[in-house]
Amino acid sequence: MRKHLLLPFLILFLSTSLFNSVAQSHVSEPQSDWAQSLIKDALKSNFGFNRLTHLTDYYGPRLSGSKTLEDAIDWIVSEMENDGFDRVWKQPVMVPHWVRGKESAILNTPIKKELPMLSMGGSAGTNGKALTAEVLVVTSFEDLENKSELAKGKIVLFNAPFTSYGKTVQYRMNGASAAAKHGAIASIIASVASYSMQTPHTGTMNYEDGVAKIPHAAITVEDANLIERFSKRGETVEITLNMEAKTLEDALSHNVIAEIKGSEYPDEIIVMGGHIDSWDVGQGAMDDGGGCVAAWEALRLIKQSGIRPKRTIRVVLWTNEENGLRGANEYHRWVKEEEKSLNKHILAIESDSGVFDPIGFGFSGSDEAYNILVEIGKELRKADSGEVRKGGGGADIGPLMQDGVPGMGLVVDGSKYFWFHHTAADTIDKLNIDDFNESVATMAVFAALVADITITLPR
Repeated sequence: MRKHLLLPFLILFLSTSLFNSVAQSHVSEPQSDWAQSLIKDALKSNFGFNRLTHLTDYYGPRLSGSKTLEDAIDWIVSEMENDGFDRVWKQPVMVPHWVRGKESAILNTPIKKELPMLSMGGSAGTNGKALTAEVLVVTSFEDLENKSELAKGKIVLFNAPFTSYGKTVQYRMNGASAAAKHGAIASIIASVASYSMQTPHTGTMNYEDGVAKIPHAAITVEDANLIERFSKRGETVEITLNMEAKTLEDALSHNVIAEIKGSEYPDEIIVMGGHIDSWDVGQGAMDDGGGCVAAWEALRLIKQSGIRPKRTIRVVLWTNEENGLRGANEYHRWVKEEEKSLNKHILAIESDSGVFDPIGFGFSGSDEAYNILVEIGKELRKADSGEVRKGGGGADIGPLMQDGVPGMGLVVDGSKYFWFHHTAADTIDKLNIDDFNESVATMAVFAALVADITITLPR
C-alpha cells in the first residue's frame, strides 16, 4: 500500500529532476559541434604561431614609449584589417616613457667580477657618474629595520628567497624607498625568480612620496647569494653601479581593438585579450605576445568558421600593462563614459600567464555564471583545458572587474613562467606550437559559446 502511495511522488520527483537537467543545459548540439570544429581548426593550424613568431622576431622588445611598440601596433592593425573583422581601430593612450640607457654593476671587493644586472623600470639613474659603496645584505624588510644603523651611505642588497611572486615582488616594488628611509644611497635585489641561470629580471617599481629616489636594480640570484656568503664571512663587499636610466615626457601609444558584431545582441560584449607592451629585454614572447596573438587568433577562427555569434566578441590588446596600466584604465574609462557599454560587458577574458600547456580558467563572478562556464568547459575534453576554478582575472581586465564585470584568466602550467619572466630569455623558443594552439582553442570555445548561448551570462 505504501509503495503505491509513493509511486506518484517518485514519478513527479524524477520528472522534475529531468526537467531541471534539461533546463540547465545551455549548450545546444549545434553549438557543441561548432565548439568541436573550433578546437579542430585551432589544433591543426600553424597560422597563429607563425604570426607570433613574426611579431617577436621583428617587434620585440616593446617597452611603453618606444618606436618598436608603435611599429608592432601598426603591423597588427594592418594584419587585423586583412582578417576582415567588422571593426579594427587604435585607441590613443598616453603612457610613461622610461629609458634604460647603458648600465653596469661591478663587484670590486673581495673579488673583481662583472655582475649581470637590470635597472628596475622607473628607477632613477646614478646622475651621469659611477656610484661606489659598501654593500649591506638584508633578507627582509624586518632585517633592514634591525640593521638600520648600518644602512647609511650603503648599497642595500635585498636577498629575499622566492616564496611566491606576490610576496617576493614587494622587494622589487618597494625596496628602494625602504632602503632610502634608512639612509642607503642605492638598492639592489636578488631577481624575482623561481629559478635562475645568471639571468637578471627587471620589472616596475614604486617610489614613495617624500622619500629620496635612489637607484634600484636587480642582480642574479646566484650573485646575490655569492655576496651574502662573502658578507657572512665578514668580508667587506663593495659594488660600483653605473645607470643612465631616466624618465622622459609621457608618449602616445595605443590599445588595439578588433571585433565581430553579434547577430542578435550586438550591444552585449565579450572582451578578451592580453597586453601588447613588454619589457625592453627579450622578445616579450611569453609576456605577453603569446596571450595577445592567442586571443587574436581565437577571434580569427571564430570569424573563419562562418558562424556569427549572437553577441559581439571584441579583442583588446592593451598597452602599458608592464609599467602603468594606462591602457587598461583608458579602455575602462572609454566603455564607461563614451561607449557607455560597461553594463553590457558580459565577460572579460585575459591571457597573461604565458601560453604554456593550458588547464582552463580562473573565474570571478556569480555562482550561476560559474555553473554555465563549467558546462562550457566540458566541450574542451579533447584539449584537456576546460577546467574552471573559482577566483581569477587579470591586471588589464581588473578595472572592468572592479565595476562588476565577470572576469576570467587563462590558467596554464606555470611551472617555468618565473624562470623567464621579465628577462632577456623571454624569447619565442620558450613556447611551442601545440601549447599555443591549445590556448587558442580554449579561448575560442569559451568566448564563442558565452557569446552564443541563449541566456546572457548572469552577473
